Amino acid sequence: MMTRRTLLGGAAALAAARFRLRAEPPDDPARQLERILARIRPPQFPERAFDITRYGAREGGKIQATNAIRDAIQACSAARGGRVVIPAGVFLTGAVHLVSNVNLHLEDGATLRFSQDPKDFLPVVFTRFEGTECMNYSPFIYALDQTNIAVTGNGTLDGGADADHWWRWKKNADRGPVPASSGNRALLAQGEKDVPVGQRIYGEGSELRPNFVQPYRCSNVLIEGVTVVNSPMWEINPVLCRNVTVRNLKINSHGPNNDGCDPECCSDVLIEGCEFDTGDDCIAIKSGRNRDGRRVNVPCENIVVRNCRMKDGHGGVSIGSEVSGGVRNVFMEHNNMDSPHLDRALRIKTNSRRGGELENFYFRNNTVGEVARGVIDIDFYYEEGPGGPFKPNLRNVVVENVTSTRSRYALYLRGYPDAKISGVRVAHCVFNRVADPDVIENVAGIELIDDLRNGKPMSLK
Repeated sequence: MMTRRTLLGGAAALAAARFRLRAEPPDDPARQLERILARIRPPQFPERAFDITRYGAREGGKIQATNAIRDAIQACSAARGGRVVIPAGVFLTGAVHLVSNVNLHLEDGATLRFSQDPKDFLPVVFTRFEGTECMNYSPFIYALDQTNIAVTGNGTLDGGADADHWWRWKKNADRGPVPASSGNRALLAQGEKDVPVGQRIYGEGSELRPNFVQPYRCSNVLIEGVTVVNSPMWEINPVLCRNVTVRNLKINSHGPNNDGCDPECCSDVLIEGCEFDTGDDCIAIKSGRNRDGRRVNVPCENIVVRNCRMKDGHGGVSIGSEVSGGVRNVFMEHNNMDSPHLDRALRIKTNSRRGGELENFYFRNNTVGEVARGVIDIDFYYEEGPGGPFKPNLRNVVVENVTSTRSRYALYLRGYPDAKISGVRVAHCVFNRVADPDVIENVAGIELIDDLRNGKPMSLK
């Protein structure tokens, strides 16, 4: 039963879960990065193994293994931790809920295929939909208030989403005028009115799609090695978590809102060695939406993205658009971003309703092949744009040693006249085959140092 303690975790637990670290002092970014990486340590698990076939799971993808997986997780937990093993073969399941000290491990040749029946992800759980807290369908793999959890192995997580399952709900929402009673509109209205989260009940009939993998208020999280396909929407979405490692994933999912990895209100997150081929942002760093994000008021901070490959997507690394709680200290290094269907390399997107305190973004030593729009894209005019009461505050964006092969813009930077983008440094970069002139509006303190655009030194006009 969902109690107030389960929902809120108690005042002390909630305070701990917010992980309000002091902002790092403004010193050498290399030292700052070193300190962040020193704090990130993947969890370790005992060698005990709990094969789901021992608990009644049957291979073939026809008979649900939900209960067998649940029983194996409970047995693993009772034994004080280990691996719950998905062996080679196809296993059909509904929602999987992880608990402390359990590693869900997919062996070579294993596919965990999730049901296409939304009822298999009920009852509702405490979650988020696009940055607003609510009670909704369970994410496919979910954990709440747990410590030392993992999803690992070389197998495949198949969400089963397609034009007729899950993705259709997005198309329904996009058709014509959206009624105020529709799931997303109604939830946003409740967030604006501070309706208690326990009363924001969705699930059946709401058509709010669940996320794929969502640890919520967890610490010491590892997601490693697996391939993720056919997700309803955001694939990897840790929320209010601390010490998160996302490593060596292959994500290929081209549905609507199919972001690859979205850390939200988290601290100390490492995303490395992953391959993204997505229907939306490859990586999007978030901290809650509008009034509800400001109510929770927890930034996403101390994030490292390195040695990843970004193919299709709206942005290689995006900050936003749900950033009302703020984002700071993001290091993006040694990534490769290249596709005619990748819109931007670095993207920062917000507006005057989402706002956000945004600072210290380091985009360094990245290789960009072809992108369809801007290599560096900062836009305060996203969706609702200007005119609202919560202007973004963006400062200290450093772009160094970046090369690009082809793009429409090298720089596309649009702040507000009364809320300028502050402190952009572009140094030792080479932008080739750029089609259109840069767009630079309402930017204070921009520096261009030894940069080339189409073979000529860049300058501010």
